[in-house]
Amino acid sequence: MGKVDPAFIQEPEHRPRISYIEGEGFPLIDLSPLHSNNVSAVEGLVKEVGKACKEWGFFQVINHGVPLEKRQKIDSDSRKFFEQSLEEKRKVRRTEKLVLGYYDTEHTKNVRDWKEVFDIAVEEPALIPASPDPDDKEITELYNQWPEYPPELRETCQDYGQEIVKLARKLFELIALSLGLPADRFHSFFKDHNSYIRLNHYPPCPTPELALGVGPHKDGGALTILAQDDVGGLEVKRKDGEWVWVKPTPDAYIVNVGDIIQVWSNDKYESVEHRAMVNSEKERFSVPFFFNPAHYTIIKPLEELTNEQNPAKYRAYNWGKFTASRRRSNFQKLNVENLQISHFRISD
Repeated sequence: MGKVDPAFIQEPEHRPRISYIEGEGFPLIDLSPLHSNNVSAVEGLVKEVGKACKEWGFFQVINHGVPLEKRQKIDSDSRKFFEQSLEEKRKVRRTEKLVLGYYDTEHTKNVRDWKEVFDIAVEEPALIPASPDPDDKEITELYNQWPEYPPELRETCQDYGQEIVKLARKLFELIALSLGLPADRFHSFFKDHNSYIRLNHYPPCPTPELALGVGPHKDGGALTILAQDDVGGLEVKRKDGEWVWVKPTPDAYIVNVGDIIQVWSNDKYESVEHRAMVNSEKERFSVPFFFNPAHYTIIKPLEELTNEQNPAKYRAYNWGKFTASRRRSNFQKLNVENLQISHFRISD
């Protein structure tokens, strides 16, 4: 990735500023009340989570319960994997058929991202529709590809996956309560969840003013939980349209609402645009976890949150078919916009 191929160059309106604007007031939420019997502290926590989801769509959490050594281990093994030669990494390269594994030519909104990734399903086999065709009932079983080095990567990712799923479930209980729903309201959607861990490596970029590690996008799934290193690079689009930099907080996780929560909440909580900057001097590593429901889940506004005054704002869609359609653009530059939840919006 030494010289800049035109495929990486963002349209002028999406090119980043090199000077950061730090996100003042970016919510930092202490989850320690979850480990206590203090009812009023938990109620306060629920309010904080609701406020963060409503005002930012993003927040950071500390005292989250994920053991630090598991996080350090996945970070260390990720670095070991990406340090290898391209030839070694490409032995576990993902393809349109093998959609898990290593990849270095991902596109966001049809512009190539300045990064390389390694994708791992948390539950094996991961079940997904074979095609976006609504009449095609065939289901594909996906299995992880594991590199020879580092040999412990499989065990590391499995251990980490168990911990991060526990955190995701806790966060969903808080989100449910903040919407006035029972704490377990969302659990049934994730019985056969289709979640994955991604290892990201952003090499130094000679033209950080032209390229992005990940272009501006919203997450199509339910909830994203991101571990980022101390280099940082995540930028979030504030409600006023300003891009703000999220300063790394040691051992914290950054959590964001995905499109599915936007639909379930009938726009009460909004999935927010974000992007990843690159750095001309330093490489950056991050580990996002994407918590997604089972492939057969029908996504639509929850009945408890809609009524005559506040009718459903989205038509129902099948989560698996939605992702099958989106996946096509990872391997080819399409001439059409990727499928978005806006395509299911019911016009007023």
